[in-house]
Amino acid sequence: MLIGVALLVLALDIISKVAIVAALAPTQVVHVLGNLLRLRISRNPGAAFGLGASFGWPATVLYSAIAIGVITVILRSSRKIRSLPWAITLGLLLGGATGNLTDRIFRYPGVFRGWVVDWIQLPHWPVFNVADSAIVCGGVLAVLLSARGIRLDGLRVAPSRGRDDAHDSSH
Repeated sequence: MLIGVALLVLALDIISKVAIVAALAPTQVVHVLGNLLRLRISRNPGAAFGLGASFGWPATVLYSAIAIGVITVILRSSRKIRSLPWAITLGLLLGGATGNLTDRIFRYPGVFRGWVVDWIQLPHWPVFNVADSAIVCGGVLAVLLSARGIRLDGLRVAPSRGRDDAHDSSH
């Protein structure tokens, strides 16, 4: 399931970026739902929300290294997954990280310095892409699963008790 979700996210991300770059001029804006949803090409050399863009190629190389680290950790952790929700969660994160890393490897201005193509714009929000959406959704799901005490193996962590509860014989 993890690999299937990751491949689906990666395919949707790559196909959508290729289509949007082919269909829109660099300065063109398409209003899909009035001002609620707009499509426009934005090339992002930085991290999420353009953070670090002013640091140039060293930051882009660093973001590529971080993405490779995240991908490696997810793939190594995948052997322990016995939970469908965690497989979907980590698949979203893996697909999103791989999608943006693909841009960093293959897009202008060069290998591990490429700029990520962002193209979805909502009001009062930075421009983003399918990979970014998958990363955010995967992050939110990871927090929810962790908060509910669900482990990668599907077992639930028993809620911790305070000192007073630990000595209460009624439990």
